[in-house]
Amino acid sequence: MLQKQKINKLVLKYLFLILRVMIKKKEIQEYLDALKEYFVTPLKGIFKREDKIKNPDDLKKFIQQKSALVSQHTLYGYVKTRIGTRFVMMFNDEQFAKSIDIAKWNIYMVSLQDLSFFCLSYLYAHNLYKDTDLAKSIYFEILSEEKKNGLEEEVYQKAISQFEERFSKISWTSHYQSDCFLESSQALHYWAPIADELKKLDKAIVINSMHLKWENLKKDFVKLLIFAKI
Repeated sequence: MLQKQKINKLVLKYLFLILRVMIKKKEIQEYLDALKEYFVTPLKGIFKREDKIKNPDDLKKFIQQKSALVSQHTLYGYVKTRIGTRFVMMFNDEQFAKSIDIAKWNIYMVSLQDLSFFCLSYLYAHNLYKDTDLAKSIYFEILSEEKKNGLEEEVYQKAISQFEERFSKISWTSHYQSDCFLESSQALHYWAPIADELKKLDKAIVINSMHLKWENLKKDFVKLLIFAKI
């Protein structure tokens, strides 16, 4: 009888160990899948052959895609760095997932503004396109499209109001030479669902990391730009 109990305990022990390994493997796979979704897949867009920016439609596509890329990459990169290996499991937490979604949309809205203003200022200052209202039409069209993808009305209305206020103050001849991506960098720091005491420590690093991505994107924009003078 004692021998049977020992065997049963041994079997249960090994079953428990096997179960732990299986769970661990599942967590690792989920972690790898998440890394692919949030980092590898977006990075493919960086290394593939880029389309030239020849007209307003190309410009809109560039602004929409690159704003989403930078917003997503920097937000998830920052959160993953702070949370570590619990990064994937945290997405099962409803409150955390909601916080990420709120942060994602708010950062993206400001990123769209920053890139729109930079691009139109560059075009204006170099006598390539003088109708700065194109920034409005591009921004509003993108927002309307994103409402179909889950952009909530409150964020939508706030983004429009913020855009209009910023638009009225832009100096188109010089804006592209200023710190024109500061707003989105600050938005990343503000909206990321990280404890305030950690954010205080991270502020300079977080803002600089996003700033560097925008600096690289500015160079890409100039290389891809083949607008005819209007």
